Amino acid sequence: MKRVVVTGIGAITPLGNDPASYWTQLKAGVSGAGPITHFNAAAFKTHFACEVKQFDPSASLDRNEIKRTDLFTQYALAAAGQAIKDSGLDFSKMDPFDTGVIWGSGQGGMATFEEQVREYATGATAPGGELQPRFSPFFVPKLIANMASGMISIKYGLMGINYTTVSACSTSNTAFMDALNYIRLGKAKVIVAGGSEAPVTEASIGGFNSMKALSTRNDDPQGASRPFDVSRDGFVMGEGAGALILEEYEHARARGAHIYAELAGAAMTADAYHMTSTHPEGAGARRAMTDALKDAGLNKEEVDYLNVHATSTPVGDLSEINAVISVFGEAPSGLTISATKSMTGHLLGAAGAIEAIACILSIRDSVIPPTINTRELDPAIPRSLNILLGEAVDHPVQVAMSNTFGFGGHNGIVVFKKI
Repeated sequence: MKRVVVTGIGAITPLGNDPASYWTQLKAGVSGAGPITHFNAAAFKTHFACEVKQFDPSASLDRNEIKRTDLFTQYALAAAGQAIKDSGLDFSKMDPFDTGVIWGSGQGGMATFEEQVREYATGATAPGGELQPRFSPFFVPKLIANMASGMISIKYGLMGINYTTVSACSTSNTAFMDALNYIRLGKAKVIVAGGSEAPVTEASIGGFNSMKALSTRNDDPQGASRPFDVSRDGFVMGEGAGALILEEYEHARARGAHIYAELAGAAMTADAYHMTSTHPEGAGARRAMTDALKDAGLNKEEVDYLNVHATSTPVGDLSEINAVISVFGEAPSGLTISATKSMTGHLLGAAGAIEAIACILSIRDSVIPPTINTRELDPAIPRSLNILLGEAVDHPVQVAMSNTFGFGGHNGIVVFKKI
């Protein structure tokens, strides 16, 4: 079976608009949360989010690309461009049908949808006084979730496999798993994979508020995302994108590519339990973790770092802990756990992408980023679990696992290892 490696990374995040900036802030335990600037949130229950800062689409996109794309696609193009440049690939020297894109987004062009429907509802009137609906010719292309993968392929001439995954907050890991298997099967040599999301919009914030899923800690935005803390009250919305260049190992070696890590295994399961709640015992999550390890040919004892989904919700965090304990035990030796959403917020469909990068860089640098804001651990969580709180630690990482779980009961796990 063909092996698959990571040869390029790209990131647009609430902590920085390139992988180096993101990683520096993540290791330093910096929160990306602050007051919402994308719209006036005064009337909403939640007034803050983890927004991308100082993003200039013109730095990587031309005027036409900007005009024709929603913000989620602009994030995707910027992150993918970074990853392609980082990989050193010259696509002009490759058969374009050996290259592809598998990209994910949970919501697609939500801002475009809101803007266009609002304009329709308050639109112009015809000479006879009747409503004359006006929609931009770019409404549908900007809205649909597959446009990010389409635009990446158009920009770089990638003519092989090209589609979009949508599995809520497991979306990016679904994209990685699919890319892994297509390359293993010999259907592609290189796939640009990742996810992007731009959900800091009125409809998204309002909708998640109505579900009581978001933190309302408006007096302390930077301390609001507190996974596993006894006082956690919901997640903090985040936005951005993460991209990986996934490449067949022999192809990467033949061209002398820098290899970050191997994508050794992945798995997905379904909870088949509830629309929005995770299985209380983490049954689906447990099976996904064990299947991912089996797919990677690894034992649980070989995992050094687990980047947990841990969104800072009362039910979800405990469900995941139950699953982790069922796989690794209450006192796993050598396993360090951290929840980086405490710093980035929850990027929904893009969460797995930037968390995969955190795992990859932890392998490269032998550093594990921390969980911040957790001041009093929930008493239901065993203290014997090595949950890293407060500060990053220097620690050799040979194998890192990343967990993602999404509405609808989707569980997606990926495993990276040092090469």
